[in-house]
Amino acid sequence: MAMTNSQPHRFMRPCTVIWLLLMLLTCVTYSIGEVGLSGSNSILAVLGIAAIKVQMVVNYFMGLRHTRWLWRGIVLGWLLIVIGLITIAYLTTVKS
Repeated sequence: MAMTNSQPHRFMRPCTVIWLLLMLLTCVTYSIGEVGLSGSNSILAVLGIAAIKVQMVVNYFMGLRHTRWLWRGIVLGWLLIVIGLITIAYLTTVKS
């Protein structure tokens, strides 16, 4: 008797896709550093990519996508505060 699977066959699991995206974004930030791009735009791009990566890790690998919006909001608020403070510290140092 053959067993049937009610779920459709997926080529890749969602966590594998997220991991591949994280690796791609890591390569992008590495490339920005290796090419020698500098200036506020490059730093802000790297910080933006880091924020996206943190949110992906929190949602998919820490499992916050299955929790209440309150917890997701707390983590997102923390992330925005940290990224904001780093950006303010960088921009005030550059202009001085």
